[in-house]
Amino acid sequence: MSSTQRTTRFFLALPFCFALVLCTARAVPADEDPYLRYVRTAPEFQSVRQDPEVMIGRWDTWIYMPWRYQWSIGTGEEGGRFCRDYGFNGGFTDHGHGPLEWLEKWNLRFYNDHTAAKGYLYLRGSGGKSSFRKYQLDARSVRGDSEGPKPIDQAMLDKLRGIVRDHVGNIKGSPMRVAYALDDEISWSIFVVPIPWRLNDDDGLYARWLDSYYGPDKAPEPQFVTPEFTRAQLDRPLGQLDFSPLLDRITYNDSLWAIFLGKLVECANEADPETPCGFVGGQSPNMWGGYDYAKLMHKIQFIEAYDLGSSQEIVRSLSPHDAMPVVTTHFHKDARGSANDIWQAWYYFAHGNRGMIGWVEGWFDGGKPRPWLDDFKPTLKELGGVQGPKLVGARWIHDGVAIYYSHPSIQVSWVLDAEAHGKTWPNRGSDYKLGTSHLTRKAWEYLLADSGMQYDFVAYDRVVVDGVPDEYKVLILPACYALSDVEAERIADFCRRGGTVIADFACGIFDQHGRGRTRGALDELFGVEHDGTETAADFFADRLWVETDQDRGFSYDKYRELFNTLDCKLNEGFAVAERRLPVAHVEKQGEGTAVYLNLSPQRYLQHREEGTASDALRDLFVRPVTSAGVAPRVKVTGPDGTRPAKCEVTYWHNDGRVYMFVVQNARVTGSSFGGGGAAGLESRAVPITVELAIPVKDAVDERTGQRLGDGRTFQFDFNMVEALLFSFARQP
Repeated sequence: MSSTQRTTRFFLALPFCFALVLCTARAVPADEDPYLRYVRTAPEFQSVRQDPEVMIGRWDTWIYMPWRYQWSIGTGEEGGRFCRDYGFNGGFTDHGHGPLEWLEKWNLRFYNDHTAAKGYLYLRGSGGKSSFRKYQLDARSVRGDSEGPKPIDQAMLDKLRGIVRDHVGNIKGSPMRVAYALDDEISWSIFVVPIPWRLNDDDGLYARWLDSYYGPDKAPEPQFVTPEFTRAQLDRPLGQLDFSPLLDRITYNDSLWAIFLGKLVECANEADPETPCGFVGGQSPNMWGGYDYAKLMHKIQFIEAYDLGSSQEIVRSLSPHDAMPVVTTHFHKDARGSANDIWQAWYYFAHGNRGMIGWVEGWFDGGKPRPWLDDFKPTLKELGGVQGPKLVGARWIHDGVAIYYSHPSIQVSWVLDAEAHGKTWPNRGSDYKLGTSHLTRKAWEYLLADSGMQYDFVAYDRVVVDGVPDEYKVLILPACYALSDVEAERIADFCRRGGTVIADFACGIFDQHGRGRTRGALDELFGVEHDGTETAADFFADRLWVETDQDRGFSYDKYRELFNTLDCKLNEGFAVAERRLPVAHVEKQGEGTAVYLNLSPQRYLQHREEGTASDALRDLFVRPVTSAGVAPRVKVTGPDGTRPAKCEVTYWHNDGRVYMFVVQNARVTGSSFGGGGAAGLESRAVPITVELAIPVKDAVDERTGQRLGDGRTFQFDFNMVEALLFSFARQP
């Protein structure tokens, strides 16, 4: 059967099958680029209702919501007084049940967990991750766990819709509800474990999706392969690499998953139109598990995202109108002390979080609160009772810099990274700590923030359809291995219009399907040349395609251990990526500038960890940004006249005022189970001078209430565990 015939049968069958959620029969120009047509019309990129007024809704302040795992103080008078006295202004219900009267009596806003129950969107294995080993080498296995098959299909959708309706029905009468979470740590895999299974047994549905992805009569026949298929290719030249049989199917899984979640969110909205719905326990962006955030962020209205692999900043950037309530998880650890708890609350508030979900473990001795809670109490009361309301509805201010979010590049990066593991690739985990795409992205975040500049992530789907928005002066392409022709055209157009485009390495050497190119998608823009004969010997240390041997460095503690796994040629402290190309090549294109660094920024993480990061070290990467006219809005200096290390400034505007935070951006640690905190947190107060680029009016220290008047330069004492927060009248 031809692909055209398959598509025709697909549309004819739509009213009667689960395929209804996979396709929209929109009229499109016949000569439109197939990938543009796919992204513009595919339902995985169509948003559920994301009304800012509904998403903000009853989130009228910053809310701390304890998950009462070891809540020995109870949900009576004693527990209520504890919440009131210690500043805990939120709570949770579970599976549509909870102490509603108690939550309402003590004015505790809550989210409902497991709105779609537990064990469907989250899989169970009696032996943990090892329970799924049998699926990892079987590309035709169907999603399931120790309880049996759990396919993503119409029967599952119908079942979960019924559960969602029941659970929402039990909760929607409470004025204290603020969100519904479908489930915790959801995945079409288990977390982000590499399992290349089918989400259901409808192979025809996959074939029809391929038609929409490639265009009629252009789609390949479906294949079912594992990473063994891609691993066997990595000794070939670039132009002979074809990862598409694996990556296309993983992309399809991501699409099916996103659509499925969107249908459940819409079901919750039908039952309760006034309350946002999403999920908690969000993982890092990844090839596995459904964590393509470009798709996910169209399908949800609320999220708790673990701060792994830049997920928090990606979610912030992709939040429509900055209105989606985003929270993260908080685990207290005695070894890290209460300073870590205080820092986390302020740091995430400064980055747009509307609250925290706290794991209640180690909080009480019997029914008595432990001493660290007394240290945390002033922060909770200030954020929930004083500062939180000021930022309700606030909008993020960036400095004209965009970092590109390319999910196909994350997929290609995983395939190249996994080469070092050989046949043990099923054991791979912790991509957020190891992955080339993850560390490159994080390094760019720190390079910018440490230089006083703020940024947004811009997702590939937006650029494919609309191009790079004019609000940005600079577009950074971090480890962007895989770009489509239409993306390349949009990016080049942005540059020619006057933008600056910066690529670090290996840019556009694959297409969006993971097929190696014989000419890089942006070679002409950057004035460099790839010819498809490149092999691993032409990259980094000539043994692997990537900068680190992630098998040897699998359990590293310090970054130096990871970067010592391969002997790469360095230029000013950074690894040269492509041996055939020059370093820091600059081309003028139209009104703009294209910069091909041919350097990996990953070692900035090591320099930062070891205290050797400096303006001079950052210069190679930051100079093209400042040359594009991007300048910090504020200069922060300590007593010695230099910027304090790990000092970040964030900006928001709301109701005619700009709110400016100064926070310590210590390295964040965590795991796929949540938790974490800061590594190397500094607990001291330093006097700082804040000098703004232009004079401002009516400045106020929001922490003390002191009116600072008009001016350009202000003096503060900065407690590095907390945050400096001041505001001023927004300029026209």
